[in-house]
Amino acid sequence: MMDEMKNRGETSDMGMAQRVEEGIRTTFSRRLFKPFAKAIVEYSLLQPNDRVAVCMSGGKDSMLMAKLFQELKRHRKFPFEIVFLVMDPGYSRVNRELIESNAALLGIPVTIFETDIFENVYGVEKSPCYLCARMRRGHLYAKAKELGCNKIALGHHYDDVIETILMGMLYGGQVQTMLPKLQSTNFEGMQLIRPIYLVRERDIIAWREEYGLRFLRCACKFTADCAAYDADSKRQRVKELIRELSRENQQVAQNIFKSVENVSLATLISYKDRQGVHHRFDEEEG
Repeated sequence: MMDEMKNRGETSDMGMAQRVEEGIRTTFSRRLFKPFAKAIVEYSLLQPNDRVAVCMSGGKDSMLMAKLFQELKRHRKFPFEIVFLVMDPGYSRVNRELIESNAALLGIPVTIFETDIFENVYGVEKSPCYLCARMRRGHLYAKAKELGCNKIALGHHYDDVIETILMGMLYGGQVQTMLPKLQSTNFEGMQLIRPIYLVRERDIIAWREEYGLRFLRCACKFTADCAAYDADSKRQRVKELIRELSRENQQVAQNIFKSVENVSLATLISYKDRQGVHHRFDEEEG
């Protein structure tokens, strides 16, 4: 059940907020703001008069994304509105307070709403994380639309993209990628965008460490030791594989990313779209 919206972050530690904002304009401009701005232009993620719900989980990625949006807003290239949206799916008191304190520290005026997602997925044995993720996105779309937004922004970065590509191949037997934007099929007129699509995770970590910031790493109430859980996950194993291969060839990450932009249709045995699966040799015989 959703409770009343609550705003947090109006009272900020302007010392830290100003330091972080200055760093985005100077020290981290090339590594953070420029790839953020490039993704917005290259993939047409923003249009004049958009109202975007910047969805914040409390982790480093979405917190940085919020600060980058604030910086973009100051450039005033064209009019658009932003709402910094935090969904509480049933966080512990400590985790909820960490999100609120970080928002205040960084000068981000967040709008918080509550759901009972954690309770709903409790006890689900098959793919609880998948179910939780789908429910989270549905609630974010619904609340964003209620607030008059036409887009939601999620904090997936470059490394999430290349890991997703490899995971699909190694564990799913398919070639697919995480798109920089897509239209919602369940919420008419709503679009999902990923503005830090071109930002490397190592640069986000460097930004976090530069200011000694501590963000939420894993908020799942069912995982007591998230570090151990992540180490055993498929994504973590793929992350380590990419890291190992990159020691031998620094272009590995870039090549994985580019691979889904340079697909040779002439060499594909089959592909699928909304009409179904199409086999190359069937088409040749036809």
